[in-house]
Amino acid sequence: MTSETHRFSGIQQTALVVLRTAIGWHFVYEGYTKLIDPAWSRAGAPLAPFSSLGYLQAAGGPLGDLFRWLAQPAWIPWIDSTVAIALVIAGLSLMLGLLTQIGCALAMSLLAIFYISAIPLSGVAQPNAEGAYLIVNKNLIELFAVATVMAFRTGRIAGLDLLFRRRRMITTAETRI
Repeated sequence: MTSETHRFSGIQQTALVVLRTAIGWHFVYEGYTKLIDPAWSRAGAPLAPFSSLGYLQAAGGPLGDLFRWLAQPAWIPWIDSTVAIALVIAGLSLMLGLLTQIGCALAMSLLAIFYISAIPLSGVAQPNAEGAYLIVNKNLIELFAVATVMAFRTGRIAGLDLLFRRRRMITTAETRI
């Protein structure tokens, strides 16, 4: 525990690390399920593999034209793989507390892209969507949660970042002796 984390109680530190880990799990699982091919239903039937094509074609918001342009068939396999791998990398970073600030930045970038491509402005339930959103949706909420994890530098509370930092401090102290 560093002097920076002494100002937080144990329950606060635990809550922040649990939040980081849960978000990391969400990202890893979302990425993993996009990478496995074929996907399987609960009944054991094969599902169509993940494709960002429909999402990109339906994109709106300020960058809607760009997202729809990216929906070209030649780009889709590259985009699908990139999104899935980026989700897994961001998730592992958050779960392990490894390069946490970079993982947070990657996660926030992905969430911002997902949000900007489909800003909920109707306030009405959409077909094949859960619930009805107006401006604030789960992507925006998760983006704010990741921003909180980043602001509180949770890698310094628990995780591999903390272990590597302690090891560096010990090495530096031994070098000075």
